[in-house]
Amino acid sequence: MGLDDHLARATIHGLRQNQFREAIIDGIDHRRMKAGGLLAVSIALSRWIKKYCSGRRVAVVLPPGIGAVVANVAIALADKTPVNLNFTVGRAALQSAIRQAQILFAISAEPVIKRLPEFPWLKEVHQLEKLVSKLKARIAVWRIVVLLAPAWLINCWLRLPSKGGRQEAVLLFTSGSTGEPKGVILSHRNIIGIVEQFRSVVNFDQTDTIMASLPLFHCFGCTGTLWHPLMKAVRIVTYPTPVDVVKNAELIEKYQITVLPTTATMLRAYLKHSEPTQLASLKLVVAGAEKLPPELAESFKQKFGLPVLEAYGLTETALGVSVNLPDDTVQPSFRKGSVGKPLPGQAAQIRDPDSGRLLDPRQIGMLWLKGPNVFERYLAEDERTREVLQDGWFKTGDLARFDEDGFLYIEGRLSRFSKIAGEMVPHETIETKILESLGFDTGEQGIVSVVGIPDESKGELLALLTTRDLSKHELRKRLLAAGVPIVWIPKAVKHVTQIPILSTGKVDLGKCRQLAMEP
Repeated sequence: MGLDDHLARATIHGLRQNQFREAIIDGIDHRRMKAGGLLAVSIALSRWIKKYCSGRRVAVVLPPGIGAVVANVAIALADKTPVNLNFTVGRAALQSAIRQAQILFAISAEPVIKRLPEFPWLKEVHQLEKLVSKLKARIAVWRIVVLLAPAWLINCWLRLPSKGGRQEAVLLFTSGSTGEPKGVILSHRNIIGIVEQFRSVVNFDQTDTIMASLPLFHCFGCTGTLWHPLMKAVRIVTYPTPVDVVKNAELIEKYQITVLPTTATMLRAYLKHSEPTQLASLKLVVAGAEKLPPELAESFKQKFGLPVLEAYGLTETALGVSVNLPDDTVQPSFRKGSVGKPLPGQAAQIRDPDSGRLLDPRQIGMLWLKGPNVFERYLAEDERTREVLQDGWFKTGDLARFDEDGFLYIEGRLSRFSKIAGEMVPHETIETKILESLGFDTGEQGIVSVVGIPDESKGELLALLTTRDLSKHELRKRLLAAGVPIVWIPKAVKHVTQIPILSTGKVDLGKCRQLAMEP
C-alpha cells in the first residue's frame, strides 16, 4: 500500500484479506461482524449511495457502532467524502458545518433522530437500518463476491480511482473552542500516511482489541478507531460514548480489550468508577486530545499498574504527531511530562512565534510540522490556509520545545498566552497555580479559566473566571505567596455559575472570553 493509494482500496484490501476474522463487536447489543460481512454490507450500501446521493459529501449522524462503521466505509466505497457531524454541539455550529460542507444527504438511525429533536436535520435523511433491510438480497450476493473475487477485481467492479493522493477523503470539523467550526480537509494520503506512521511504532497482532468509544467526529476516533483498525485488521469493540466509563470498563473486561485510546478527563472517571480487575487485560493506554497532568498519570499507574502513554496530535495532522511508547526498547521511548517522540516521517521545527525565525529545538517557540499526515487545506478558507501552511510546513499554533533526546514537550497554545509588559504570560500555568492554592487537582476543569481581554491602557489584561468564592484581593495574596510574578496575576475576577465546556471535555475558550468581556 502506497501513500497515494485510495482510502477505499486500502480498506477493501484490509477487509478482504482478513475476511474471516472478527472485525467489530457492538457493545450495545453485542452483535459480531466479520471483516468479509462488513465489506459486503458496505459495498451494497455504497452502490445505493452512488446512485441516489448527489454531491461530493454525505453526513453521518451516528455514535460509534456497527452502523457508523458501515456508513463511513460505504460512503468511501462510493468515492464520496464521509462527514461525521458533531451532534453534541449547538444548532448554530451544526448549521454552519452543513452550510460550509454543502451537505445534501445524511445517514442516521431512527433512535438517533428521535433523540436529537433540535438537530438541524436535512430534508434527505436516510435511516441506515431501513436501507440495510432493503438491500439484504444484494448483500448476500456481494458476500459471495467478496468470498471469491480478489481485491483488485472488486476495485474494478466498483470503478474506484487507482489513486487517491491529495484528493479529499475525509472532512472533519474542529470543536471550535475559539470560534465557529473549521472544516479540515484530510486527503487519502493523509489518512493512509498516519496509519502507516502509527503502525511503524506500534504493531498490533490477532490477539489485540481496541476500545472504540471515542466519537468519530473527532480525529482520535475517526482515524485511530475507524480507518486504522479496518485497514490493519485489528478488532474493535464499539460503544456510543466514552463518558460512560462504567459500561466501557465492563466491555474491556468482557472482551479482554488490550488497547484503550482515551483522554485525561476519562482517566479521572476510570479512577473513580472502575476496578483494577476490570482493566487487567489492557496493554496500552494512550491519552490524547488534552494535557495529561503528571499526578493523574501517576495515580492511574498506581491503581491499575499500567503507565499512561501521552500522545499529541491535531485535527490538521489526521491523528497524531508524537506518542510515548512502552520504555522496553534499546533507545528511550518514554519520558514523563513529554508527549513522546515524533512519529517516523514527521519533521518538526521550533520557530520564533513572531518572526518565524528558526530557533534551537531546545528553546520554547512555535511548533511547525511537515509530513504525509499534514492536512491539505481548510474548507473554503484560502486565507486561513495560507496563514498556517507555508512551503509544506504547518504552523500548529502550539508553543513547544524538544529535549536533548528528541522528546517533545507542549507548553501550550499560543492563544493561551498573553503578551503583557513585553512578557509572554502563560494562562495554563496561572490556572495551575490557582488550583494548587485552592487545594484542587491541577488538571481539574470547571473551576477556573484565565483569558486575555482587551484593555485600553495596556492593550491586554488577564481576567479570571471562577466558580469559587474568590476575591481579587484573595487571589493576589495567594499567587504572590506561591511566587507568581505580579505581572502574571489576573487584574479582573468574575464569578460564574459554570465554566463553559465543549462536548470534547475541553474548555470553550471563545465563550469564556465573551463572559469575561461582559460588564
